[in-house]
Amino acid sequence: MKQLDTVDRQILHLLQDNAKYTIKEIATQLGMTTTPVYERIKRMEEDGYIDSYVALLNKGRLGLGLVALCKISLKEHSTQQMSAFEEQVQSCEEAVECYQTAGDFDYILKLILPDMDAYQQFMNTHINGLANVKMVRSSFVMKEVKCSTQLHF
Repeated sequence: MKQLDTVDRQILHLLQDNAKYTIKEIATQLGMTTTPVYERIKRMEEDGYIDSYVALLNKGRLGLGLVALCKISLKEHSTQQMSAFEEQVQSCEEAVECYQTAGDFDYILKLILPDMDAYQQFMNTHINGLANVKMVRSSFVMKEVKCSTQLHF
């Protein structure tokens, strides 16, 4: 796997700004021809620097006005129990992020839902019924101050 050079980094920054940039647009911005830009992007995809290309959607426009951060503690911490919890979370569409953490809680989930009724339904359906869940503490986002997917490197 080849290390990233300055041009690779510039390409990645441009793609983070707008994944719909064409190879030609990127090449023009970098003062290059299209073939080497295409080859660099292809290599970075193959080497795993680029995981995927996505469209970032407007939650409010889609009627998803509630963001909840759920901190979860488990009763047992065996590999089997933790794997079972992680598998359950994988099947939950409302959970857009899940992190195993060190500290006061074992996991933090980020949920995006229409409203508080949907949150309560999610908890009753997916979390409260899990035998290994010891405690859940949720916080609700009142205002999104910063939300970015861009990595700075």
